[in-house]
Amino acid sequence: MVALLVSASCASGDNVVPRTETTTSDGTGALPETGETTTEDDPTEDTSPGPADGTEPSGTGKPRNDCSPHVPDDALLSDLLGARPADIGAGPASIAISELLYDCALEVGLAYADDPAAVVTLQSRRIQGPLLLIGRWIDDSLLAELERLAPERILTAGIPRRILRFTLNDFAPESVPVDPQARLSLDGLSGERVWLVDNFGLAVPMAAVAQQIGVPVITVYPDIRGASVEAREMIAGASEVVLLSDFGEDAAWYLDVIRRGDETPYGGLLFDSEQPRRMVAVYGHPQTSSLGVLGEQGPDEAVERVLSIARGYDADGITVLPTFEIIATVAAGSAGYDGNFSNETAPDVIRPWIEVAAANGIYVVLDLQPGLSDYLSQAKIYEEFLRLGHVGLALDPEWRLKPGQRHLRQIGTVDAAEINQVVRWLAGIVREESLPQKLLVLHQFRHSMITNRHLVQTPPELALLIHMDGQGPLPTKYSTWNALTRQPDAGQFYWGWKNFYDEDSPTATPAEVLALTPTPLFVSYQ
Repeated sequence: MVALLVSASCASGDNVVPRTETTTSDGTGALPETGETTTEDDPTEDTSPGPADGTEPSGTGKPRNDCSPHVPDDALLSDLLGARPADIGAGPASIAISELLYDCALEVGLAYADDPAAVVTLQSRRIQGPLLLIGRWIDDSLLAELERLAPERILTAGIPRRILRFTLNDFAPESVPVDPQARLSLDGLSGERVWLVDNFGLAVPMAAVAQQIGVPVITVYPDIRGASVEAREMIAGASEVVLLSDFGEDAAWYLDVIRRGDETPYGGLLFDSEQPRRMVAVYGHPQTSSLGVLGEQGPDEAVERVLSIARGYDADGITVLPTFEIIATVAAGSAGYDGNFSNETAPDVIRPWIEVAAANGIYVVLDLQPGLSDYLSQAKIYEEFLRLGHVGLALDPEWRLKPGQRHLRQIGTVDAAEINQVVRWLAGIVREESLPQKLLVLHQFRHSMITNRHLVQTPPELALLIHMDGQGPLPTKYSTWNALTRQPDAGQFYWGWKNFYDEDSPTATPAEVLALTPTPLFVSYQ
């Protein structure tokens, strides 16, 4: 197996160092099997460790008081973490990590690989040695590694005493109470260099090593952008980021997003990160109150309005992101000078709202009602705003006419092919600007409003959300919700709900909205 290494220099702006190859000492590039020696000593020489007598374990060449881990070769470590777990599991892989990095150990941690609370509890104790993981039983390879390391103490968590007495009585292990609230800690680590892995079972033994050599190891899966705020800040500030797992061809771009530093409150993944969000929006047009509550006040006052409306929508523990949903192009009853039955709002009218939103941690969604125009043409009018991290887009098929149709006489419709034109263009902007994931909303309250919905593309640059924006009696709205969300393709989208103050009877409460299945992640008020 040839080791592949991807590292990113955050300070240089070079983004990603090209993949490099490395081989082991025998020139083959193959890793030794678990338990085999990686030295070139005479195989007949006795290298078994002696007792922990405070001097020197046999064969290590290290004084007994210096059992710190080696600073590992990134390429070899990448190969180890990337290849072995798929073949032999996290337990043997933790032994392989120990063999690679330690000649001896003052302490060893021991826990079941499938007990996250136990292994994180041990990691939080800052053990002075490796953290070894157990599968279903303590096997000979684990016992052999303990004998080689000759630790002065073995700390265990979550392993029954009868198992310890039966297998490890000679080592006199000490049990540590499991802390169910324990989390992998990055405290005290400088972040000059950061390791990223995509496997929690491997992150824990690596984290134990990281604490000792000062290199943070961060678990992110499946998308680097979904890491916690703490992890993203550490990645952004690191001089070098080493990917010890294969994060795919988008990894370099994802790291660019994090390094920009405009991560809060818009960064990462909108709905699938460690701190998912629910957007709560006021909807309308800046110049009139007749189209929704947004236009009932100016942008500064609207900040307070949306914060008030958002109360109660964090009851399930999801962070609320206040939002302005601004109608950028308004469906018109007459053709107008351009004949498209749509009035385009001048960007200068919208700009103050964009600026106030940015200053107050508010997201903005620009809503398009194109009439006889097409969505992509209208979206490009507002491209300067869509190149900002806190501005998304909404397409409203109700107001997408076919030739001969008129607003309020027919309900409009759009095909997935036209939506995908916008998807590809908007995703391209996100990638070009290294922006956080951007929201794209599709309004729908009838099946006919979006034809071939299952063909709508959902690239990682965008979070595609269908907004059920029907109005009327609450039981009727529930029926519409169930009809739309139970289609075979419903799982490829996130879902949103719209409340009308005047047209709904009654207007749903936050508790009623949160009780819906699937749980709405975008709620707007008109």
